[in-house]
Amino acid sequence: MAAASKARWGEPELAQVDRGDDSRRALGYGDPVWWDGSLPVDDSERRFIERLQGHDERAFNELVELYEQRVFRLVLRMLGRRDEAEDMAQEVFVQVFKAIGTFRGDSKLGTWVYRIAINLCKNRIKYLARRYDSAQQELEPAAERAPLSEAKGVTLGDIARPDHMLEGLQTERIVQLAIAELDPDFREVLVLRDVEDLTYEEIAEITGLADGTVKSRIHRARGMLKTRVERMLGEKIR
Repeated sequence: MAAASKARWGEPELAQVDRGDDSRRALGYGDPVWWDGSLPVDDSERRFIERLQGHDERAFNELVELYEQRVFRLVLRMLGRRDEAEDMAQEVFVQVFKAIGTFRGDSKLGTWVYRIAINLCKNRIKYLARRYDSAQQELEPAAERAPLSEAKGVTLGDIARPDHMLEGLQTERIVQLAIAELDPDFREVLVLRDVEDLTYEEIAEITGLADGTVKSRIHRARGMLKTRVERMLGEKIR
């Protein structure tokens, strides 16, 4: 099995925002159909899965090429540190390779990959929380991430308003610090909804939660995020 190289994530390509594009495409995730777990597995994807399950090394390399940037961006936002994200992105593909034989096509392949990434991140967060004071960890500089200010939802409309509060990079750092303080169960739904801009249905498919639970957690996560950002700023947010 060919291991994914760390060099691939050293300088992730950040998509230029085209205001006329679908919001997911503007965030750099390509065709939004990739995220729709409700779509049936088509013949081409089914054949691709068969190749993966047959341990076709070329197919696995194609999988890495297709999903590596998407997975890296997700784990970077979940973990907040580039060194951790680089290792975790590789681990995601190792686990995909090991577990591909158990994939039954009940969801899109991309949804399944995302689910593995989220679960690994949550386990890693719990591990790190036992070893470190997460508030003291150095987080990745905002300039090396796809800007949160391009995301939809509370992180843009209610918080990331540098024209009203702080300069853009400082505001983004505060938001990222506040996200890192959230419990993993709330962090995952907030990142998937307000940063990755996935639908409630897609988030439910990835997390295994009921739609109502997804909506409730997102609502609570936004409230907790707002409270934390206000505490860091020392002022109320409109």
